[in-house]
Amino acid sequence: MRDFYESLCEAAGGEAVRADEPMAAHTTFRTGGKAAFFAAVQNEAALRRVTLLCRERGVPFYLLGNGSNLLVGSRGYDGVMIKLEGEFLGCSLEKERDAVCEKDGNKGQAAGGRLPLRTAEDGSVTVCAGAGILLSRIGRLAMENGLTGFEFAAGIPGTLGGAVVMNAGAYGGEMKDILSSVRVMEREGQIRELPAQELALSYRHSCVPERGLTVLSARLTLRKGEEGKIRARMEELSAARREKQPLEYPSAGSTFKRPEGYFAGKLIQDAGLKGYSVGGAQVSEKHAGFVINRNQATPEDIRALIEEVQKRVWETSGVCLEPEVKFLGFENENRQQELFRGRQGGRRCREGVDYASCHRNGNERSRKDGSP
Repeated sequence: MRDFYESLCEAAGGEAVRADEPMAAHTTFRTGGKAAFFAAVQNEAALRRVTLLCRERGVPFYLLGNGSNLLVGSRGYDGVMIKLEGEFLGCSLEKERDAVCEKDGNKGQAAGGRLPLRTAEDGSVTVCAGAGILLSRIGRLAMENGLTGFEFAAGIPGTLGGAVVMNAGAYGGEMKDILSSVRVMEREGQIRELPAQELALSYRHSCVPERGLTVLSARLTLRKGEEGKIRARMEELSAARREKQPLEYPSAGSTFKRPEGYFAGKLIQDAGLKGYSVGGAQVSEKHAGFVINRNQATPEDIRALIEEVQKRVWETSGVCLEPEVKFLGFENENRQQELFRGRQGGRRCREGVDYASCHRNGNERSRKDGSP
């Protein structure tokens, strides 16, 4: 692989590439094996070179956001983890003249307060941001400039690119409510601007992965509001997170997607699993919808606990929970994705069907008694 390493360095920029990178440092579970290669790309041209090189050589790659929905097995990831940096961290507001930009470690003109924003006839303002920027940074810039609509996302521990891919949401809002368009790179390296309507956005889903697209940046539509009210709402949501969520422990946030017609945390609690542990992994005693790394959990501890929760919830309620977590570096790592491909998680399986059959045959959509 020495030849590939040298080619990767040339494609990404020499110091931007590392071998045997510990993924515990790049995921919010704070555990995981090593990635064979880690490449930090600074611009679209470098990203294009790296992805085309990987496809040409048959080397798998993964676009790493904030690592907040990722679990890498102890055996590691035999491919390239790509981190978006540089120009992918930019954020700008459309204004009458020059844009105000915020880059990692440099607020630029954003610190100056309110700006002469370009406002559409309907009162909306467009925010343009790179895929690698943290949602919290966009939230801060929006608040400082009196723009409302992003409050729900400001506390989500992820990047804009990841939020678009999974249509992230919280507290009654989701990305599709504010997403106008996305700039994407196709498999062959062509770059296109797509309206949000072409992304098939639904609950925690978009067609981005299926189409082999890479999100480069996005345009968001926000509205003018009062900075004081926006700040108060963001502080209210932040306080609610601190009160109800186990933020003191490493986790991936909500472990499971919300089942249609149910709440995952309630189903898990009703199954008697609050506080249940496998190795160093635990179902949070504070919120049963969170699997936490309580005490030096291995990735295998966490995955085993997630699958035990799925099994026990199915046995007690007949509902198959779908994880939000992506598994890499495990045997049968695509098992969860194949199970729920093209299906809405959370449906009940037929009476008399055991758990193993439910997972073999997919998530059944009906029940003899007609319940959802």
